[in-house]
Amino acid sequence: MQQALEAAETVQLKGMAPYLQVFDMPVAIRFYRDVLGFEIVNQSEPELGDDCNWVMLRKDGIELMLNTMHEKKNRPAVKDDGRTIGHADTTLYFGCPNVEAMYIQLSAKGIKMKGPLVTFYGFKAIYLNDPDGYRICCHWPAE
Repeated sequence: MQQALEAAETVQLKGMAPYLQVFDMPVAIRFYRDVLGFEIVNQSEPELGDDCNWVMLRKDGIELMLNTMHEKKNRPAVKDDGRTIGHADTTLYFGCPNVEAMYIQLSAKGIKMKGPLVTFYGFKAIYLNDPDGYRICCHWPAE
C-alpha cells in the first residue's frame, strides 16, 4: 500500500478535455470548428458528418469534447431550458495572446460581444456565448 501511495505522488496529468452536452451537434460543431478554429480529431458515427453524437475537437493543444444531450432519434424539437439553465455557470477560459485580433475575427463571423475589456484581475478579455449557452472567455495578461 505504501508503494502505491508513493507511486501516486509522482503520477502526472497531461492536459484536460472538458466534456460539454450540446443540443444540436451540427450547430455546435459549426461554432467550435468554423468560428473558433477547432478541428475534429475523433468522432462517433463519422459517416454522419457533423450530425454525430460525440466529437473530440482540438486547437493549439486544447482539447474539447462535445456530446449530444439526446440521441438524434429522441431529440425534442426545441431545447429544454431546464437542462441548459446551468450552462451559463460554466465558462471556458482560453489563453489568447492577441485578444483584439480575436475580437475582430469573431465579429467578422457575426459573433455578438462587447469589445475587449481589462478584468479586475488584470487580463484583457472578451466574453461570448456558444450556441448552448456556455460562456467563453478569450483572455491574456494586460500590458
